[in-house]
Amino acid sequence: MTKPARAKAIQSRAVQIRSRDAILRGELNIPIEARGVVLFAHGSGSSRYSPRNQFVAQTIFDAGIGTLLFDLLTVHEEAIDSITRHLRFDIGLLAGRLIDATRWLNHEYDYLNVGYFGSSTGGGAALVAAAEASAGIGAVVSRGGRPDLAGDALPLVHAPTLLIVGGLDYAVMELNREAYDSLTCEKEFKVIPGATHLFEEPGTLEEVARAASEWFSCYLNTNNGG
Repeated sequence: MTKPARAKAIQSRAVQIRSRDAILRGELNIPIEARGVVLFAHGSGSSRYSPRNQFVAQTIFDAGIGTLLFDLLTVHEEAIDSITRHLRFDIGLLAGRLIDATRWLNHEYDYLNVGYFGSSTGGGAALVAAAEASAGIGAVVSRGGRPDLAGDALPLVHAPTLLIVGGLDYAVMELNREAYDSLTCEKEFKVIPGATHLFEEPGTLEEVARAASEWFSCYLNTNNGG
């Protein structure tokens, strides 16, 4: 597969974002003439170093959209969660930190429209955060996510939302269908044939990245976020 030419970055730096008592570390990349930036909400024990999300982030970046990959949990919290596995399901905590990161971005780069890319439990956190009217989110994409965990927040989401699931990820697909029915915003449900939960099958992650890139390009690369 031929790789597309990489976009040039006008801003590329490590960042630290305060969320109450926690310091969240991440990597921010903003290409020249970008009008939007996508925050990645990892879940289920993942981090900003997730090769899958980094691949998707590069594709989005190459489309001229900024990316912020950051850890929703601190190093200490990750160590605890690796044993208890409870923090990754604390959607209120994760969504709150996503909102704090959004506020930081809005303060530092107030000219950029903001979108969310959530995976696994991060999908639920992204939708809860997007339901906050003050967040002003322009678009949401969930990859193999758990939007069902957003619960009562789903009808409050106004941002155009794309739910992507693997065709062989049967349990998660059903949860996504139920969540999709609860969404009242502009929405789309996309199934990647032959893909399991982690989209490890050849070509499936490329399809995810392409769909996400097109969704964010449509709704973020405008003067007003769509």
